[in-house]
Amino acid sequence: MDLTGEERIAAPREAVWRALNDLEVLKACIPGCESLERRSFTEIDAALGMRFGPVKIRLHGTLELSNLNPPVSYTISGAGKGSIAGFVHGSADVTLAEEGSETVLSYVIRGNAGGKIAQLGTRLISSSSRKLADRFFSNIGKAASNGRSET
Repeated sequence: MDLTGEERIAAPREAVWRALNDLEVLKACIPGCESLERRSFTEIDAALGMRFGPVKIRLHGTLELSNLNPPVSYTISGAGKGSIAGFVHGSADVTLAEEGSETVLSYVIRGNAGGKIAQLGTRLISSSSRKLADRFFSNIGKAASNGRSET
């Protein structure tokens, strides 16, 4: 599964970068996020509860930040496992570009799933993933421009 998109944010690039790297902001912006704990500067333990179509899953895993180029871009990679749900893993390349007083956040997400999640079918997984990505990046935009996130 591959997803691409962009979010126009009414905030300077540095504010968006700070939001993308603040654990409290991330926890509030990631749909279904139950906990985030920093292991190191580039590693974060995460627990999520989410829905993929009719299936509600709970995942535990690790996020890793790489290719850091503050405040322009980074890659966030993650892998999560759920007991009977299966697994998901993927990465997102995030780039921030200044356009006047706004920031354009562009992303490319690559990922896949296995187990019960994969049995839902590519179309349902892609649709659910698109909605989650859109909500997350919209929430980041609101947080960076001092708005409220809606998880």
